[in-house]
Amino acid sequence: MKHGKRHRAEIARSLPQWERKFLCYKALKKKLKLRQDMGFRHSLGRELDKVNDFFIDKEEDYIILFRELESKAENINGHEEILELLKEILAFHSEMVMLLHYSVINFAGLMKIVKKHKKRAGGRVCASYMPRVLQQPFFSTELLYNLIRGCEAILERLSPPQ
Repeated sequence: MKHGKRHRAEIARSLPQWERKFLCYKALKKKLKLRQDMGFRHSLGRELDKVNDFFIDKEEDYIILFRELESKAENINGHEEILELLKEILAFHSEMVMLLHYSVINFAGLMKIVKKHKKRAGGRVCASYMPRVLQQPFFSTELLYNLIRGCEAILERLSPPQ
């Protein structure tokens, strides 16, 4: 299966409200075929900004939500409340895993389009973009992993022993 089809299939498996937040691989590929180097670079920069802005916004939301869930977990009483909180935490955990998936899909699309550009343009963008890409917020997922582990710790603490 070609990368473009795989990219679209992966996006389709994500949350529907996130669909327009992914790297637009198809549009970048069209720019590349038109051989407009400056147009391609500009579009690539805009796409990177879009992906990063979304990722950063989600991380900020997740930090706030994690703190709220942590506070609820510390002050919880009763079996029903525990079950409700467990459901909330599981849904939150699932969404954070989806954001990790978002990061991987966008990174793969970016690598593929930069590789295609390198073939056509002789590596000018590839050399200048690779260090920049590796420093992008959407590529740095350590905070997200820490939040996921934090959720798992709360789940373990609240779950009944088996």
